[in-house]
Amino acid sequence: MPFIHDDFLLTNPAARRLYHEYARDEPILDYHCHLPPRDIAENRRFQNVFEAWLEGDHYKWRAMRANGYDESYCTGDVPPYEKFMAWARTVPYTLRNPLYHWTHLELKRYFDIDDLLDEHTGPAIWERTGRMLASDELSAQGILKKFNVRALCTTDDPTDDLSCHRAIAASGLETRVFPTFRPDKAMMLNPPQAFNAWTDRLGEASNVDIRNLSSFVDALTRRHDYFHEMGCRLSDHGIGACYSRHCPDGNAAAIFDKARSGRAVDSEEQDAFDAFLMLLFGRLDAQRGWTKQLHLGARRNANSRMLERLGPDTGFDSMADGPQIEALATYLDRLDRENALPKTILYANSPACNYTFTTLMGCFQDGSVPGKMQFGSGWWHLDQKEGMEAQLNALSNTGLLSRFVGMLTDSRSFLSYPRHEYFRRVLCNLVGRDLEAGELPDLDMAGAMIRNICYANAKAYLDLPF
Repeated sequence: MPFIHDDFLLTNPAARRLYHEYARDEPILDYHCHLPPRDIAENRRFQNVFEAWLEGDHYKWRAMRANGYDESYCTGDVPPYEKFMAWARTVPYTLRNPLYHWTHLELKRYFDIDDLLDEHTGPAIWERTGRMLASDELSAQGILKKFNVRALCTTDDPTDDLSCHRAIAASGLETRVFPTFRPDKAMMLNPPQAFNAWTDRLGEASNVDIRNLSSFVDALTRRHDYFHEMGCRLSDHGIGACYSRHCPDGNAAAIFDKARSGRAVDSEEQDAFDAFLMLLFGRLDAQRGWTKQLHLGARRNANSRMLERLGPDTGFDSMADGPQIEALATYLDRLDRENALPKTILYANSPACNYTFTTLMGCFQDGSVPGKMQFGSGWWHLDQKEGMEAQLNALSNTGLLSRFVGMLTDSRSFLSYPRHEYFRRVLCNLVGRDLEAGELPDLDMAGAMIRNICYANAKAYLDLPF
């Protein structure tokens, strides 16, 4: 039997029925990813499996570094084939890491390859995948069709002109592609030179002469409006912790002026300004009926030497262990008191936050929308079997799993869509165990819940225009 078989990860009869009858054939709504819109608009053709698989995958880079490979094999100028072979030699050392499962799911689902990847099978796999990547089925748009991706949401800066999204919309592509509003750079006041360069781009994009805080807010609001016109219905923030320091308008204006004059702000000023903007963004999202995503608990750029050498998002981030709940509760409460709390998805990058987040969510469910406050799927370092099960258990024990909006890829790679299959198998196995133990009464009732988690809940909750 091949390693990836029909009942992979399904350890009991109920799980197998749940997956094959209720989960397997559901379409995908990938409401949070980092796929480049340009690759979709131009229907990118991948020249080799390195481009499709390893080009920007810091999960694999971390494993290769841990296996003793020099940085040149990850982000450097080593030829693509040699980088791929370094990964092939690393894969056998990833046993019990989710990368081992993902690697072989991806080889099976994209290329129908059952061979286990290692240094001996690598050369043949390189050749076979290269031939197959030349087909229409494995172009960027072909992959979206192959995996029945009904819609996806990219992650976009407010200064982006969204020209690629306009091109995609005009192309007739069956998969609907929408932007997501990610305004994190609006809150990065240090270094002032970078903040001011970004603010100048914001002014150009919004056609606003940004001279003070008021015009800065006007520019952000105009971009929020424009994103809405382009089909955006979600915002996103990737922050270590929420910001809750009270910051009156006058204080925020003084901090903004300081940064615009080229002077560095201190940590207290930074936190206060961030809190001011987070309230603004919450109000804007609520006014438009958007969903706000809060990705919380990452300790970014821990290795300063590699940050200087390679820049961010190259695999040098970890879980953070700082406090979350007080600031997050204060933030949600302030918006709620204004009747300006939008639909919100909380993502935890540490399992220590699972029950604090899910119990806090219950304080702000207001009956206006089923599952208004959502606990997002296992994120980043928790995007694996154990992390998924922990997230599902916390949500089940303190909230309504039946209203959960399900899985997303959170990936920069077009070869990541089997992550939805992986999640569905984990979900079905978990629920199947309960059925087999007599802890749930009816397989069809559980199956209907699983079908909704796979697709229908997200479609109804997000209200994307398709």
